[in-house]
Amino acid sequence: MNLQEAIQAKKNEFQSSAPKEILKVMGEATRKLKESGIEERALKEGDTAPDFTLKNAGGELVNLKNLLKAGPVVLGFYRGRW
Repeated sequence: MNLQEAIQAKKNEFQSSAPKEILKVMGEATRKLKESGIEERALKEGDTAPDFTLKNAGGELVNLKNLLKAGPVVLGFYRGRW
């Protein structure tokens, strides 16, 4: 099973077990996000990321431009805890 198939299987599993009220709220939120045009404004593969400063996992401020001076940077975003 590739990643796309695994994601679809998880989606199907969730949709078959989640309460209908929850599915309705999530569907409405997804529709509103799509209508907002957020997808068109998001960075695409090959785009240059804007410079930013954020806290790292250790709570220290790090700046993208400064990190790039030492070499390539891989960004990972954590969704946090829901």
